[in-house]
Amino acid sequence: MSAIESAMEKLTSQIGTEVGVSNWITVDQAMINAFADVTHDQQWIHVDPERAARETPFGGAIAHGFLSLSLASRFAYDCFQPEPGQVMSINYGFNKLRFLNPVKAGSRLRGRFTVNTVDQRSPTQILRETGLTVEIEGSDRPALIADWLGMMVFEPES
Repeated sequence: MSAIESAMEKLTSQIGTEVGVSNWITVDQAMINAFADVTHDQQWIHVDPERAARETPFGGAIAHGFLSLSLASRFAYDCFQPEPGQVMSINYGFNKLRFLNPVKAGSRLRGRFTVNTVDQRSPTQILRETGLTVEIEGSDRPALIADWLGMMVFEPES
């Protein structure tokens, strides 16, 4: 059996099951400020904790939704190892993305992953859709949910 066939068999057997839960990451004000600097998104609800405490229902600064989403790659590193013969993974996009709950500065987040679908696209590529839930420690409502597409690329068979 080839490496890609073996991966397809394994991944297909995982459809509908949770395949990983990442470590927690603290999203502190310094991280929020650094993200604001990199993205040029200096909206005060993110970078002015005193004003955000006075003028929002959040009680202080909140992380950018895209900051919470950007941590998905880190969460995936905690949960996924390359399959035998796999040479890389490439972000392919999202079929669904919803920001459900603001992330207050100082919150801890983690990712939970479920395999939704797998599709062999070529002799060297598998497209995997993974359900991602980004949890906020101590909250019943997640920060976000997404159906994340990743292209798994394998060595060509010789």
